Amino acid sequence: MHGPHTEPLLHGVMAEFRNPEELLEAIGAAKAAGFTKLDAYTPYPIEKVFDALDLHHSKLPLLVLGASIVGAVGVFGFAYWASAIDYPLNIGGRPLNSWPAFIPATFEGAIFHGGLAAALGMLLLNGLPRPHHPVFNVQRFVEHASKDGYFLVVESDDPKFDGPSVRRFLEGLAPVEVNEVEN
Repeated sequence: MHGPHTEPLLHGVMAEFRNPEELLEAIGAAKAAGFTKLDAYTPYPIEKVFDALDLHHSKLPLLVLGASIVGAVGVFGFAYWASAIDYPLNIGGRPLNSWPAFIPATFEGAIFHGGLAAALGMLLLNGLPRPHHPVFNVQRFVEHASKDGYFLVVESDDPKFDGPSVRRFLEGLAPVEVNEVEN
């Protein structure tokens, strides 16, 4: 029924640059050329690279907010149900819905559910766990990524991707080295 599943042999084309400034220029040139599926690797976080790749937009804050609201409403609802509906006790004339007593548990419910959503959402949105990434198939990346290498990858799922033309484009940016990243 289904044909054999074939994964693309090429993850992308990678270029290594000497410093962050060259990497930022290369990202700008790649975006100007119309490439949209780009990734960069640096030995330390560089805020300008995040800005250039437009990586600041995440669904995680909304997921955490939603889970926190659901957790708070759920805990408050449970406390109300337990004290006012399921087992009502009128002690000292206090109301059955004594909501000030529910505030600490409601707060903790929001924190717990928000934290759980943050941890699980981070794992899922980052595609983790991923024991191996294709960039580690490039020896130069393995040797320099955590020390002194600044790498830009144009990924093969980019609509404008054509291996030889992307390689020529990256070579025109005067990198240290250009490599194909195989899956």
